[in-house]
Amino acid sequence: MATTTSSPRPTGSARGTSRDWTRTLRRGALRVAELAATPLVPDDYLDVFNPLRAGAALRGRVEEVHPETADAATIVIRPGADWAGHVPGQYVRIGIDVDGVRQWRAYSLTHGPRADGRISITVKAVPDGKVSHHLVHRAPVGALVHLEQATGDFVLPTEGGKLLFVTAGSGITPVIGMLRNLFPVTDSGALELERSAAYDITVVHVAPTEPDSIFLDQLRVLDRAGLIHLVARYDDEHGVLDVGDLATLVPDLDARTTLACGPAGLLAALEEHHTARGLELLTEQFRATTLVTGEGGTVDFTESGISLEASGDRPILDQAEEAGVLMPSGCRMGVCFGCVLPLREGVVRDLRSGDITSAVEGDGVNIQTCISAAAGPCRIGH
Repeated sequence: MATTTSSPRPTGSARGTSRDWTRTLRRGALRVAELAATPLVPDDYLDVFNPLRAGAALRGRVEEVHPETADAATIVIRPGADWAGHVPGQYVRIGIDVDGVRQWRAYSLTHGPRADGRISITVKAVPDGKVSHHLVHRAPVGALVHLEQATGDFVLPTEGGKLLFVTAGSGITPVIGMLRNLFPVTDSGALELERSAAYDITVVHVAPTEPDSIFLDQLRVLDRAGLIHLVARYDDEHGVLDVGDLATLVPDLDARTTLACGPAGLLAALEEHHTARGLELLTEQFRATTLVTGEGGTVDFTESGISLEASGDRPILDQAEEAGVLMPSGCRMGVCFGCVLPLREGVVRDLRSGDITSAVEGDGVNIQTCISAAAGPCRIGH
């Protein structure tokens, strides 16, 4: 006599996994239906069933989302087979589609290389930040994102030494990637590895309030284990950090190399302070600071036929994206040159320095749209 068995009804995380697979299959079926009415090449079919395969455009799949604070979350991503790896402290450009427009942003990787092959970024939702709000509050597990290979020079000196990290807000993200690689934290506590013995690290971490301090618990674990010395500062308790106080907060400041990441105002103050004392400083910031503004003008994108009235106090890149123009971009702070486009004719202003760049047809002038604002009518090749 034949017997039949029934599988137990999934519960807890198993039920969640079942729902995730159901959503994934539904998305795949819909994609197949869309492709049936579209001219195809073989890669189109492969993209539906194995978008992370070797040889495909580099993508990643969101596998976990962990809230860190009320407006920050860590997103764990499974990168495609062609991901080349990274050095702790580097960043990755991630592309997502928001309201039908693909947006690219750069985020620091918040782990060293992981045994499971996954990568993670920690994103703080900033005011008016389309991408950051989407990633923190709306990114579903299973979603695909576009990736570029990791890059950046804000990394640990390989020879070790006495280091000071000065971080503010989400500026902690590249630093936590370095610290996690040096001092992994397990269920039994933080580990001191042979590769970390050459480092003597102090961390001055600034946040508006203690609850807003990203990764504070992990920093405290490392501090209690004696692996780093943590100096935590909260604006509501200690006031805004005066870099002139660093010598008091870090008595051996002059013996340390400083690595800093945070708002432009803090980094500018550190540059002035360390230059005056003859100290070594390596900095990284996420966005350029607007120091000089002026009148804007009409910006015409010659190849796309799109025209917009641009103000003179914001980057052309941001305003073009808001108008629906698919723009190349990268670091968004004038460093990587991923946003460069030809200025066919017109005048733009560098928002950092006020420098004017002008061109007439045939000059062959290129501009960085992430730090340039319209200073009159412009025609841009794109």
